[in-house]
Amino acid sequence: MFSFLKLAGVAVSMMAFFEFGPALLFEKDMLPFLFNKLVIPVGLIVPIGAIFLAFLISYGLLELIGVLFQPIMRPLFKTPGKSAIDAVASFVGSYSIGLLITNRVYKSGQYSAKEAAIIATGFSTVSATFMVIVAKTLGLMDIWNLFFWSTLAITFIVTAITVRIFPLSRMDDQAVAPEHEVLEHHRLKQAVLEGLEANEKALPLLVNIRRNFVEGLLMAMSILPSIMSVGLIGLLVAKYTPLFDWMGYLFYPFTALAQLPDPLLVAKASATGLAEMFLPALLMAEGAIAAKFVTGCVAISSILFFSASIPCILSTEIPLTIRQMLIIWYQRVALTILLSAPVAFYAESLIG
Repeated sequence: MFSFLKLAGVAVSMMAFFEFGPALLFEKDMLPFLFNKLVIPVGLIVPIGAIFLAFLISYGLLELIGVLFQPIMRPLFKTPGKSAIDAVASFVGSYSIGLLITNRVYKSGQYSAKEAAIIATGFSTVSATFMVIVAKTLGLMDIWNLFFWSTLAITFIVTAITVRIFPLSRMDDQAVAPEHEVLEHHRLKQAVLEGLEANEKALPLLVNIRRNFVEGLLMAMSILPSIMSVGLIGLLVAKYTPLFDWMGYLFYPFTALAQLPDPLLVAKASATGLAEMFLPALLMAEGAIAAKFVTGCVAISSILFFSASIPCILSTEIPLTIRQMLIIWYQRVALTILLSAPVAFYAESLIG
């Protein structure tokens, strides 16, 4: 199925590049949006970012951070300490870079299937720069600090909850080369020693850079056609069918329980995030402050969407199925609505 979709993605990309095809595909929120806002940036970020992965994961930094952050990451998220680098890479750079790191570390046997899945669906969110775009669209820049820090906290709290429930809790948790749980020295000394040991075993810099660049190029070639085809299908379904309106009823109990203004509209906007993470912000741009705040949190914390992150994950070797990702997406959206509502009402009181 995805081989067919990738071939279709190549055809659609040619249509976008040479600007030929049905007029409805060339409305600004269809092919132009996918090609200019997603495909071109991801196509550049993944291969170029892959070059710099050599410095992050090949010369001891991963091992150093892994030992230092183990007391935080393992109890909260059930992942190795080194997964902190994935989280930072996603927030500072791009979810595609975070996934590239996760895939590389998983293939090397340092992550189990469960750990890789947790990181891919729990940390690989949009970058801080994209959060600015969401906040501007929703008119929340006056409370940017509150929006940024609460969204960051809610995203990771939701991750801490989802790792403890199906389907993530049932995944295989056996890694080939797991992180050492018992330390031989004081934590800082152990971190430095493991980092130095990894550095000594590393390949020459130019060899690593070349290998990473080739892997990044191959991953980009796998991701981009999927973004074009799957993303276009998602956007067409969102715009021309009532599917996401119906899906909104799945979240209506949560928006009603949270006593949000326009609960059904917030629920429907939250559902559209499955097609493209920016759609909820576009649909709620004129809503009440509390509704806009919750919608903004959902857009960032839900992580999984068909226009980019789901095709990216499917292009890696992380063993997640679409069914599993849909369940995790539903869990994340529902939890985000409930957790962000109190902060949203506080934000409304500040602006009001």
